[in-house]
Amino acid sequence: MSRAKTKTRRRIIGLSMVLLLAVLVVQTCVWIWSPAVPAEKAEYDFYIPSDAVFDSVVTALLRDSIIDSERGFRWVAKLKKYNTKVKAGRYRLLGGMSNNDLVNLLRSGGQTPVTVTFNNIDHVHELAGVVSGQLELDSAQLVDLLEDPIYLKSKGFSLEEVLGVFIPNTYEMYWNTDAEDFINRMVSEHNKFWNADRRAAAEAMGMSPNEVSALASIVERETVQPQEQKTVAGLYINRLMRGWKLQSDPTVIYALKRVNPDTVIRRVLTKDLSYDSPYNTYLYGGLPPGPIAAPSIRALEGVLHYERHNYMYMCASVDRTGYHEFASTLSGHNRNAARYRSWLNRQRLYR
Repeated sequence: MSRAKTKTRRRIIGLSMVLLLAVLVVQTCVWIWSPAVPAEKAEYDFYIPSDAVFDSVVTALLRDSIIDSERGFRWVAKLKKYNTKVKAGRYRLLGGMSNNDLVNLLRSGGQTPVTVTFNNIDHVHELAGVVSGQLELDSAQLVDLLEDPIYLKSKGFSLEEVLGVFIPNTYEMYWNTDAEDFINRMVSEHNKFWNADRRAAAEAMGMSPNEVSALASIVERETVQPQEQKTVAGLYINRLMRGWKLQSDPTVIYALKRVNPDTVIRRVLTKDLSYDSPYNTYLYGGLPPGPIAAPSIRALEGVLHYERHNYMYMCASVDRTGYHEFASTLSGHNRNAARYRSWLNRQRLYR
């Protein structure tokens, strides 16, 4: 082969290599920097379960049409070693993100918190069901922990006190929060709520935080009207101070439903008042062992700042739905109660 042909061949090979290198550089830049997440995905919440592996993440990204190039994403992920460092959670993805942006976010574990809201909770099974619908945690595991007296004791609470730990509100936390971390967070929120000022207010009433929670839960089940809560709280404080039984229907309902949670009780019957349970405040004096529901902050504050008055009795109002008629004397209460019973009979509400 002549020297000229050899030089020409070398030039062609050299140019080919330069072109190939240029193509590889361009392709690499495209894989790394060009938009990978479609622009129409303006904001998209992508969830990675705790048991996820890299391949399942890729499958989910393709299934949800988040990436348009599996090869490009895999290449960038391997380059940044994300393929061996998958982190669970909820990630807020933005339209136009590059593979580099996407991998950096997922690799960093930079989750967007979720808001967890619960209220009107009557028992731990209900709490677990509501929370597990908002977090990844296992509801059965949460119930197991909340019904384990040894575990609860390690947290400073008893089985009877447990509902008072969970103060209804809206909280921010990570989606992959597990059952124990959720409980730890709620214990922390409980302790934050029961600061020095509130503990001092409870102590001035001769109550512990658990006793305030127990009374607040009764108050909240007695009235659906927030403006009545301080009045109702004051009534029960009056009865406690005189050594009278609270005689609260919601405590009887709670006692009955502890045996059969599916029981529907719209009217408390005379026979129910003799049901033997420490939660039945018609039989036992003082407060029940613990809350009959998870009391709201409003109800807790209603007890801590109860209204001073002379009322000793209350009865649902016939004229004002959702409200109560209050009385300082038994004769006044009997008149109110007779009107209400007559109304129940007319409505055919016998149970």
